[in-house]
Amino acid sequence: MNDDQLLRYSRQIMLPELDYAGQQALLQARVLIVGVGGLGSPVAMYLAAAGIGQLVLADDDVVDLTNLQRQIVHSEQTVNQLKVDSAAATIAQLNHDINVECLPQRLADQSMEEQVEAADVVVDCSDNLATRTALNQVCWEKKTPLVMGAAIRFEGQLSVFDSRNPASPCYACLHHQTNSLDVTCSANGVMSPMVGVIGTMQALETVKLLAGLGQPAVGKLMMFDGLSAQWHSFALPKLDDCKVCAKG
Repeated sequence: MNDDQLLRYSRQIMLPELDYAGQQALLQARVLIVGVGGLGSPVAMYLAAAGIGQLVLADDDVVDLTNLQRQIVHSEQTVNQLKVDSAAATIAQLNHDINVECLPQRLADQSMEEQVEAADVVVDCSDNLATRTALNQVCWEKKTPLVMGAAIRFEGQLSVFDSRNPASPCYACLHHQTNSLDVTCSANGVMSPMVGVIGTMQALETVKLLAGLGQPAVGKLMMFDGLSAQWHSFALPKLDDCKVCAKG
C-alpha cells in the first residue's frame, strides 16, 4: 500500500481483527456482483469504499426513473444508461483506485462459469429465481463463496453459502426448506431503506470472507423485519438429498 492508501483505509487498518494484512487482502480481491439494483447499489459502494481492489458488475438492465427510490448508486442524470456504466461512474467518484469491470449482460452458461471461477467471492443481488439457482450451482462447483441477499416489502434475508466448508448448505437447501417464491419489487413493492440494510450486510459478510474475519453467516438464515426492527437467525441445515451440495 502507498501512503494515500494507508491514510484512506486507516480507520479499518487500526482494527486488530483486520490490520494491515487484512486490508492488503481486500485490495488484492476480486468480487463479482450480480445485479446492481437495490441490493447491488450499497454492496458496490461499500465494497469500493472498503478497498476491494477489483469489482465486476454484471447487469443487463438500464436505469429507470422507478429505480431511483432505492437504487442509490444511480441518479437522475443516468436514467436510460446501462446500470453497470452508471454504477461504475459513481464508484469512480467514490474511489478512483478501484478497478471496475462492467458486464452489461445477464450471466449464464459459460460466461457465468468464467466469472464465478475468477472471483474470490460472488455477491448475489439478483431479483429472479432462475439466476439465483444457476449462480448457486456454479458457485458450488467452482468452490467460490456466495453471499445471498433478498428484500421485499418490509422484509429482508441474508445467508452465506461456502462450498469450501463441508458443512455448508447451499441456496437449493434454503429454497427447498422455505419454499421461497420468485417475487419482485415491481410486483410487490419494497421500502427503500430495506435494500440498504440487507445490501450493507452483504458487503460486510463479503469483507469478512475475504479477510478471514469473525464468523460469516454460513449455515444460517438471517431475516430482518423492518416493521418491528428485529433480526431473527435460524439454523439452515445442509440437506442430505440436496441435488447441488450433497453430490459426492
